[in-house]
Amino acid sequence: MNIWRLVPLLVLCILASGPTLPAAPPGAVVTVKNPLDLARPSETIVLTGAVIRKAMPVEDLRTVHVTDDGSGREVVAQPIDLNDDGAFDEVLFQADLAPRAARTFTLSVGPRQVYTKDQFKAYGRFVRERRDDFAWENERVAHRMYGKALETWAQEPLTSSAVDVWFKRTRRLVINEWYMVDDYHRDLGDGADLYSAGRTRGCGGNGIWDTGKLYASANFIDSRVIANGPIRVMFELMYPAFDAAGSRVTEIKRITLDAGHNLNRFESRYAGAPAAPKMQAAGIKKAAGSQVAQDKARGVLRTWEPVKADGSNFGCGVVVDPAQLTEFAELDGNVLAVTTMSAGSDVTYYAGSGWDKSGDFKTVEDWDRYLDQAVLRLRSPLAVSVDAK
Repeated sequence: MNIWRLVPLLVLCILASGPTLPAAPPGAVVTVKNPLDLARPSETIVLTGAVIRKAMPVEDLRTVHVTDDGSGREVVAQPIDLNDDGAFDEVLFQADLAPRAARTFTLSVGPRQVYTKDQFKAYGRFVRERRDDFAWENERVAHRMYGKALETWAQEPLTSSAVDVWFKRTRRLVINEWYMVDDYHRDLGDGADLYSAGRTRGCGGNGIWDTGKLYASANFIDSRVIANGPIRVMFELMYPAFDAAGSRVTEIKRITLDAGHNLNRFESRYAGAPAAPKMQAAGIKKAAGSQVAQDKARGVLRTWEPVKADGSNFGCGVVVDPAQLTEFAELDGNVLAVTTMSAGSDVTYYAGSGWDKSGDFKTVEDWDRYLDQAVLRLRSPLAVSVDAK
């Protein structure tokens, strides 16, 4: 047989078999739907590691990247290790959703993400140099709570588990700068600490409630940071045992704040709480001239009050599950929302603030509208699905 007749045959066989192509990179599609007739800016989408791995192979969640299918641009994604075991448990990112809208995002695997300073919109830390403060913020609000060293500070001792508020009128993160300069009681253009929480509940502090009395912890004695930006700051404060209607009670408080939001999520886990009734109360300091509103059907307690230092106005809000709300009360300079606790002596509620110099709220009606919409968003979560690509 002529060997030259075999050459075309061999070429055809090679072409038919084709080159060996590299495997397609792993990927998945995330579909997010808004069930409300309400625009929802800065919604946080949380994907567990189990859900992601069901749709695509990935070992380290820090290598997961998220791309907005609409714009083709990558969005910031934050992995979180919930139990500090070195293995990350979930990935979250944010999106703006129009009323009744749906959006899709593509997950892919790439180099581990390293964030720039400009990408951080949430941050918090233990401030040992300021007598054990724990301070946290996002681009809209800032808060702090008090640690053990403040109880014995010679200059101004304070025993309190109140939630303090720092007023901001900048989208920058300011905690480190304000502590460094140590002149944050004056508004130099970005806002200031113009709120005095003292021994009250401040803006969202809580405690055990029993037969008309409130039993609150002292200052926290330890802290643990779980997530620290760029989107979510999450940390825990541990409190020493305190008396609550004859029972020795300990508390671990977990606080979560996301970028783009004025409300923090508070979760308290009590041990040793009174057997019956299991009640707790979250509250707000009632300042002179404060306008107080209560809505049992929606589980909302809010204030709007003048800020004496500069003539501005400030609102605080507490949002609880209306199914757990039993009453509103007033005690020791606080207005309180009293709720039941779960079987495990746990409680979850939301609290936060708004300032009329921030650019986000001009009037009490603006603050009410924000709280109304926050309730709707909490009661109607986004529909999220993850599918292999």
